[in-house]
Amino acid sequence: MRFLLSALLVLTLAACAGTGPSAQNPAASDPQAASTFLRKSATAKETVDVDKQSVGDLTTTDSDLWARIRRGFQVPDLQSDLVDMQTTWYTQRPDYVQRMTERSQKYLYHIVEELEARHMPTELALLPFIESAYNPQALSVAKAAGMWQFMPGTGRTYNLKRNMWQDERRDVLASTSAALDYLSRLHDMFGDWYLALAAYNWGEGNVQRAIARNQAAGLPTDYQSLRMPNETRNYVPKLQAVKNIIANPQQYGLTLPDIPNHPYFVTVTTSRDIDVTVAAKLANLPLDEFKSLNPSFSKPVILGATQPQILLPFDNATAFEKGLKSYDGQLSSWTAYTVTERSRPAAIAEKIGVDADTLMQVNKIPAGMRLKPGSTIVVPRTDDDDEDISADVAENGALAMEPDVPDTRKMLIRVRRKQSMEALASRYGVSVAQLRGWNRTRRAVVMPGQTMVLHVPVGRAVPAEPGPERIATSVSGGRIERASLHTGGKASRGRKAAPVAAKAATKNGAKAAPAKTAPAKTASHKAKKK
Repeated sequence: MRFLLSALLVLTLAACAGTGPSAQNPAASDPQAASTFLRKSATAKETVDVDKQSVGDLTTTDSDLWARIRRGFQVPDLQSDLVDMQTTWYTQRPDYVQRMTERSQKYLYHIVEELEARHMPTELALLPFIESAYNPQALSVAKAAGMWQFMPGTGRTYNLKRNMWQDERRDVLASTSAALDYLSRLHDMFGDWYLALAAYNWGEGNVQRAIARNQAAGLPTDYQSLRMPNETRNYVPKLQAVKNIIANPQQYGLTLPDIPNHPYFVTVTTSRDIDVTVAAKLANLPLDEFKSLNPSFSKPVILGATQPQILLPFDNATAFEKGLKSYDGQLSSWTAYTVTERSRPAAIAEKIGVDADTLMQVNKIPAGMRLKPGSTIVVPRTDDDDEDISADVAENGALAMEPDVPDTRKMLIRVRRKQSMEALASRYGVSVAQLRGWNRTRRAVVMPGQTMVLHVPVGRAVPAEPGPERIATSVSGGRIERASLHTGGKASRGRKAAPVAAKAATKNGAKAAPAKTAPAKTASHKAKKK
């Protein structure tokens, strides 16, 4: 089916948002040039117009981008043994330095443009070397993401959108803008780039407290005088080491790749859904290259409802324009599906007629999980479906999962003498870790008379005596089904059992029998305090 399009793809230079001296958007000063960026007509095809000015015309007097970066250095050099150690570490790993610097070629020009527009030091363009080795798809063990390594909370503070479709912490444009906003704020706060960088790594609150401790002790409050973790202590020396290498690579026996001093990419904005693979194909760009420029998209489809910016190399953007005009297939082969009831992925796949493994892989659903009602998942689009995913789903769609475990019933048991947590776990077929979690304790010790909570699958037979005294049983999350004072012993064992049984009986419409008045054996005073 011929897929009809109704909106315009607007192509602009990525650097046009900046005001740096080496690149300008011709549309900003020339009305005729501006007309090439505007909607031409509401035709049946979307059109892309690439500004005809050569990217090479934007080059400044600097011979390459490295020279431009060196010219913008503003931060005083840090000299210390740690700097020497970090410099040696990098110089002994030339292959690593080569990979990092080659990877940076796609992004450095844009970052330098943004820094110059803000009158910030170009040393900060080297910070992603330290944070992520200039990998926008990097994810740390602490869940910091992107080449600027934003934590989820900090990303929210700086308006980096994160949902099932996109994680802007990985977006080249959005994350760079947020990182420079953050660094600028930290510099305003501390008045010193070393302290601002320490706060970027360690957190502003930690740096403020370290300064306060030194002030209280009458000590200096500069970066090298503060007490801080080793990672932060080495953070600025690492940046200084990279700066030393960029400033004079020959001195360290290293060679930097040539990086032209002009934009690497341009941006394409679309209002229609398009598959990642289709966009890469139309741009005549290898899929890995496309993803390296557009790492924020989390699903195989890019949603037009959010007006996303797609980054493409200049020449490939021209190919994209030509390819789009002649393309007759579906731009998107995926749509969204809302789960209406708690379901296993295999059941949903069978219901809508798709492969279960594909469904789980595309939606990143781990084995042993099931989906909660209201979840949004991505499923293949049918041939006769030409409706894009709605703006509401694009903004609010979410995947909610829970472990696919049998329904359980909650049991309250009272521990008898000479019983351990390990014995209880073994008796009821659960783990010690589960027992600790249900009872919110880190201890592996139980005391006689202590009441324990456990959950067992509905239908599993409860072990007979000898064993712990069972107080009550209920369906997990629901009402108490029945109350039992024991699993085979005397019914009057302990005073606390009677009120539980009475409450359960009252709920079921029966009058509870009074508890016997015979003295009950109670736990020690120490056990009660537990």
